[in-house]
Parts: sequence; structure tokens; C-alpha cells
Amino acid sequence: MSTLLEHSSQAISVTEVSRSAKTIFDRLSSGEQEKYVVMRNNAPAAVMMPVSVYEALMDELDDLHIQLTAQDRLRSFDREKAISHAEMLKRFADEDES
Repeated sequence: MSTLLEHSSQAISVTEVSRSAKTIFDRLSSGEQEKYVVMRNNAPAAVMMPVSVYEALMDELDDLHIQLTAQDRLRSFDREKAISHAEMLKRFADEDES
């Protein structure tokens, strides 16, 4: 939990979320607060963050997934099974006509 909760000011109870939702969302939207870790029974239950931060995290995750896929494909590339660009275009053009 040490990486999840960097500052005690980031911890917030479920009760506090329900009581102060507008203030919490305003702080997140304005950038005043980076994130909140919502605690339930003294354990982390959820993380609240601005949409822009969430989207940036998802974009980075997608980029990492693409990078790993590309690295895996490069490691398993077999030149014997490779076809030319012209052959690939011909194959896919034939499929489009079907």
C-alpha cells in the first residue's frame, strides 16, 4: 500500500466521499488533488483520480502492451515463413473480393 498511498492527505473514507462528493470532485478536476484512495474498513477499496490522469495511464498501458507484442513478434520472426509486401497485398486483395 505504500505506493498506493503516497500522502496521508490522499486517504479518504467512504463516508467522507458520500458527505463531500462535490468538494472532492472539484479538487480532482482542478488539479488541487492528484488522487484519493478511498478506504473502507481501514483498507483501500478504490482510487479516485481525474479523467485525464486515468486516460494517460491507459494510454501508457496500451503503449507498453504494443511494445511487448512487437518485441515478442521480433523474437519469434521466421524469415522462412515471411512473404513479400506484394504477396501480402495480393492475398488480402483476394480475400476482400470474396
